[in-house]
Amino acid sequence: MADRSAPSCHLRLEWVYGYRGHQCRNNLYYTAAKEIVYFVAGVGVVYSPREHRQKFYLGHQDDIISLALHPERVLVATGQVGKEPYICVWDSYTVQTVSVLKDVHTHGIACLAFDLDGQRLVSVGLDSKNTVCVWDWRKGKLLSMAPGHTDRIFDISWDLYQPNKLVSCGVKHIKFWSLCGNSLTPKRGVFGKTGDLQTILCLACARDEVTYSGALNGDIYVWKGINLVRTIQGAHAAGIFSMNACEEGFATGGRDGCVRLWDLNFKPITVIDLRETDQGYKGLSVRSVCWRGDHILVGTQDSEIFEIVVHERNKPFLIMQGHCEGELWALAVHPTKPLAMTGSDDRSVRIWSLIDHALIARCNMEEPIRCAAVSTDGIHLALGMKDGSFTVLRVRDMTEVVHIKDRKEAIHELKYSPDGNFLAVGSNDSSVDIYGVVQRYKKVGECIGSLSFITHMDWSSDSKYLQTNDGNGKRLFYRMPSGKEVTNKEELKGIQWASWTCVSGLEVNGIWPKYSDINDINSVDANFIGQVMVTADDYGIVKLFRYPCLRKGAKFKKYLGHSAHVTNVRWSHDHQWVVSIGGADHSVFQWKFVPDRKLKDTLHIAPQESLVDSNSDESDSDQSDVPELDSEIEQETQITYRRQVYKEDLPQLKEQCKEKRKSAASKRRERAPGNSIRLHFVHGYRGYDCRSNLFYTQTGELVYHVAAVGVVHNRQQNTQRFYLGHDDDILCLAIHPLKDYVATGQVGRDSSIHIWDTETIKPLSVLKGYHQYGVCAVDFSADGKRLASVGIDDNHTIVLWDWKKGEKLSAVRGSKDKIFVVKINPYMPDKLITVGIKHMKFWRRAGGGLIGRKGCIGALGRTDTMMCAVYGWTEEMAFSGTSTGDVCIWRDVFLIKTVKAHDGPVFSMHALEKGFVTGGKDGVVALWDDTFERCLKTYAIKRAALAPGSKGLLLEDNPSIRAISLGHGHILVGTKNGEILEVDKSGPITLLVQGHMEGEVWGLATHPHLPICATVSDDKTLRIWDLSPSHCMLAVRKLKKGGRCCCFSPDGKALAVGLNDGSFLIVNADTLEDLVSFQHRKDVISEIRFSPGAGKYLAVASCDNFVDIYNVMSSKRVGICKGASSYITHMDWDIRGKLLQVNTGAKEQLFFEAPRGKKQTIPSLEVEKIGWASWTSVLGSCCEGIWPIIGEVTDVTASCLTSDSKVLATGDDFGFVKLFRYPAKGKFGKFKRYVAHSTHVTNVRWTYDDSLLVTVGGADTSLMLWTYEMEGHRDSRQCDSEESDLDSEEDGGYDSDVTRENEINYTIKALSTNIRPMFGIKPHLQQKEPTLDERPPVSRALPQPEKLQTNNVGKKKRPIEDLILELVFGYRGKDCRNNVHYLNDGADVIYHTASIGILYNVATGSQSFYQEHNDDILCLTVNQHPKFTNIVATGQETQQICQLQLLLFMCGMQ
Repeated sequence: MADRSAPSCHLRLEWVYGYRGHQCRNNLYYTAAKEIVYFVAGVGVVYSPREHRQKFYLGHQDDIISLALHPERVLVATGQVGKEPYICVWDSYTVQTVSVLKDVHTHGIACLAFDLDGQRLVSVGLDSKNTVCVWDWRKGKLLSMAPGHTDRIFDISWDLYQPNKLVSCGVKHIKFWSLCGNSLTPKRGVFGKTGDLQTILCLACARDEVTYSGALNGDIYVWKGINLVRTIQGAHAAGIFSMNACEEGFATGGRDGCVRLWDLNFKPITVIDLRETDQGYKGLSVRSVCWRGDHILVGTQDSEIFEIVVHERNKPFLIMQGHCEGELWALAVHPTKPLAMTGSDDRSVRIWSLIDHALIARCNMEEPIRCAAVSTDGIHLALGMKDGSFTVLRVRDMTEVVHIKDRKEAIHELKYSPDGNFLAVGSNDSSVDIYGVVQRYKKVGECIGSLSFITHMDWSSDSKYLQTNDGNGKRLFYRMPSGKEVTNKEELKGIQWASWTCVSGLEVNGIWPKYSDINDINSVDANFIGQVMVTADDYGIVKLFRYPCLRKGAKFKKYLGHSAHVTNVRWSHDHQWVVSIGGADHSVFQWKFVPDRKLKDTLHIAPQESLVDSNSDESDSDQSDVPELDSEIEQETQITYRRQVYKEDLPQLKEQCKEKRKSAASKRRERAPGNSIRLHFVHGYRGYDCRSNLFYTQTGELVYHVAAVGVVHNRQQNTQRFYLGHDDDILCLAIHPLKDYVATGQVGRDSSIHIWDTETIKPLSVLKGYHQYGVCAVDFSADGKRLASVGIDDNHTIVLWDWKKGEKLSAVRGSKDKIFVVKINPYMPDKLITVGIKHMKFWRRAGGGLIGRKGCIGALGRTDTMMCAVYGWTEEMAFSGTSTGDVCIWRDVFLIKTVKAHDGPVFSMHALEKGFVTGGKDGVVALWDDTFERCLKTYAIKRAALAPGSKGLLLEDNPSIRAISLGHGHILVGTKNGEILEVDKSGPITLLVQGHMEGEVWGLATHPHLPICATVSDDKTLRIWDLSPSHCMLAVRKLKKGGRCCCFSPDGKALAVGLNDGSFLIVNADTLEDLVSFQHRKDVISEIRFSPGAGKYLAVASCDNFVDIYNVMSSKRVGICKGASSYITHMDWDIRGKLLQVNTGAKEQLFFEAPRGKKQTIPSLEVEKIGWASWTSVLGSCCEGIWPIIGEVTDVTASCLTSDSKVLATGDDFGFVKLFRYPAKGKFGKFKRYVAHSTHVTNVRWTYDDSLLVTVGGADTSLMLWTYEMEGHRDSRQCDSEESDLDSEEDGGYDSDVTRENEINYTIKALSTNIRPMFGIKPHLQQKEPTLDERPPVSRALPQPEKLQTNNVGKKKRPIEDLILELVFGYRGKDCRNNVHYLNDGADVIYHTASIGILYNVATGSQSFYQEHNDDILCLTVNQHPKFTNIVATGQETQQICQLQLLLFMCGMQ
């Protein structure tokens, strides 16, 4: 079988040719170490001119387009484009990430700037609003954001002389921003008559509120405050792209190719015209300048970097060159020398030296170049052009040998034959022409088998055959030089190919991902000697595969750097390097090839860390022989936690049912019952798909979870307390290092994590907003301040929280596959590990992001699925348990050894002071020393070891262990079967808690005169539970099939059980031994009921729509009830045992006579008069009110009536247990509602004396006991009921004023489109006319004629005087309250009206005003604290309805 594993050799980026000059500016700087930092494609480059050496920052995954240098000149911030672009702050010395800022911008990050002390960073997005954001970049925290401008912003800068002030400029505007609190407020620059309104491209701030800016016409505009005070005309002949401030003054660079230096007062010092220098050329355009001391760096539009020494300014030194704008497709390598040739749409062909890392020759052609080839002797260079012609040059001096045009469409590929006699030229006309080299390139043959454009070609070693690929993915063969197609397979068998650059063919099957377009991969080149090949694709990725690569979906190593598509890739002649070229980023990357044997020497060098692994995600592991997953893990990974409807959707669903509500509100509805229930005890523990979720608290109680309940269990008294803050399945639990707080994460559309106190059972913090669908793992840091969590969304997002503040610190996408555990490093709270399916990753926090590195396995083994992990005795030691039973020991990110610990997966692991304890699927608990050298002791969980005080029975020996915790001299063990055990160090085992195993629980029956109940589940067990205070499982029996219903006989001696295969049993209620069994049906038995009294008959309902009636004494079937159109759901006998009431899945309520089963029709009034032995039906007029408003979405699955017929308990698909008054007539009755089960409550039953309500939850496997409390008995416990779905008007309506105010809609004035400008300029100062539908209906003024808005400098106008607000009549009392206050000991009164805050002086009667709001003020409060005298907060309405803009102002000051 072919090897599908990834190759063991790898590539290392050695050099990048080029510089991003196009569409970017101000992106070139000197660092503190006198190195030069810039970017190209998706790579940040730090270039040392002294050593001629480059370092690379590879943390981005798309084009970088902006760069800012920290004031200390070591750290660099770069921003990229993309759907979810982010900013990286990185160290130019180590090229490692310091911080990642993300989750705010879209489209891209256009500009960046650090403030004076380097603490804050401002960024501008490429979204439609050009959003401006200010970050505390070290924390990765957004401090403020605001819409920037409607048009593009080109530059932004902090005012280095005034704190909290910024200036931004762009298309036809300049804005001066002030940052106050977390609000950014702009003021538009006033151009006035001093200069024309035009696009500003760059700016620099000086002292005394002076700002210099470079304009599109080449003038420099000088601003004082927000006003334009003067212009320096003709500073450049065309647009000024870059302005750089330094100690000596300012440097500007423009489209005219000049660099000008100015002193600190902007008086000219000198001009350097680069076009006139030796290296200059016509059309040179400067995009970036940086002036440091006597050196100036200049970056140009055409990807060059010049360095100018000031006193030799006419001799600039060219330190970097690259191709200009235009796609780059042509690449060829010299057959005998370390040279690479590239040709681009910029019409230049260039020759690069791979040893000197320099451009050594360049020649401009007439046409864009699309492909290149060098002849075998290295003398000729052939270039294929976009117009269908090709040119041959002499490599030595770049002179033309011949120029031939035989085709109309682009030449996409050309190749010389190995013997040097022929040149094959493939064009987009679907044909290949063969030319004789010796005959001065005379055409000697033509290949015309293809129906699509030619993409790739290879010659055979003997030059007799040619293979081609075309755009349809067809591979064809031709005999040379005639060009005749070869179809005979025998003839093709023995061909040896001289090169392999084709993308289709058996040898390269494996390079194609499973689902991909045939044109995704642009280029391939095989290295026959090293048995590897390299590919280039449309996603900017260079990949390394084994060669030949026969099987689809082969593993590979992947390398990022190019941003968009990589168009071509080639090995150098001696296979030392790989050269790749990018299409749109027109850069040339040179990669060093590191073969296997060298790898061992380089292992001690830490791999280049990046936000994306170079060992790709798709190709997770380097091996093809990944072991089969353990059955238990396989099962677990297939569990879906998605819900059709989440509890968060309820308010919305109710809104949609508004019509129904209105009709219901008009009718008199039944009150909710006075009595209530309180959760008393829960049988069950969630072990089947969770791990490490069981701990001792400070006081020695146990804390764990089941369904939606956090349980604190007192093992001495066998009592429980409950945290009921969750409303859906809890999937994970972690305990605070002090063992007093617990964090639990649940399932939900926007799922939440609750941190709560185990003593008071009160929530301390609820974290939400970042995890979709659910949270599957949580962990506290050692200092207890931070919490890490993992979601179950598709990317398994990892989030690090400061949980007390409820603040997200960092987040990152974790893995495509499930992550089981996250652990924070106890010594370094910025580091964590995650383990999961074929996943072991080490993360460190960087600002708002986390940077991950895969565990390096080296030669020790293969990436296994990891099930658990802990940190060891030093910060770099970590241990993980695998799915094959090994414990892996890691130092830093390297695997140093593995130890066999268990048979089957190691599910749980716990670190002690001096050693470790592990638990596995083999049901063994093992104690280890602190190096995993020796296993000190093992405990097998066996029935024989159970101590007498156990609260139940072990279902099987050696159950799979899912959680282990130590404390109080014991080992606490949680099993997959839902048992919690306490293992004494000396050996005996006590069972403390148990519940059903995985599978839905439906069957529930309470005993007719004892406090016990029976349950039967899909886990194929029948169990009897003691409901008295001993709360234990009395008996259990394994069944051949799962069951869905059970029922005690009226004397309590027999128990009937219906199974899922259509059979049913009657067993002895004490011993659970069979008395009798039957099978007449093939479908699930859904309900089973003994007739009342002597229990003579047994009614058995099944999902194939029938009810069978059996005579218990004679064990014969005596009747069949037919006529139901769907499966039977509920069934009740009347008191006489003569009549059966049946509910079906089609919501029919039917009646049958017993024992024959004849169908009866009974009017609903009569039904109410009949005495029923039990009521578990959900249909009929007596329980019409139990169906919720959103009854279409959810089903009421079960009900049960108390023996005094007053209260009906129901369970529904939402996991709610509700109590209604009975009869619940009329729609939408009121109720009390209790949440503890997660999804559907499948059954509810009152005990014989109504003292307890017993409920079972379907998939949550739990059995819950609720105590029934009479009216007037109120315990001060949390979770009494929540109120009903809707409250009718009759419960005391509103006062008419309150009603009116309640109905005021503050959005009427807010217009359909964004005309009410919340930021900046008043409508009459806006440049554009508001369109009709935008115009505010409140304005009665005539629209201003356009002429008024132009700058008619010629006409003399009377200057407009300013208006000053003097007096305001009015006070807003109609819909506001508590909005008048005394200030200054009664000397002043503060209140508000319209959009103005008014300070009224009582003595003088004068008013002063706060006028910063731009819409109605709705509320006002005064700070009472003596430290903050005269501070007032006011909130206004704006068109984002709920967003209040709070402005604090000092009264009497402003």
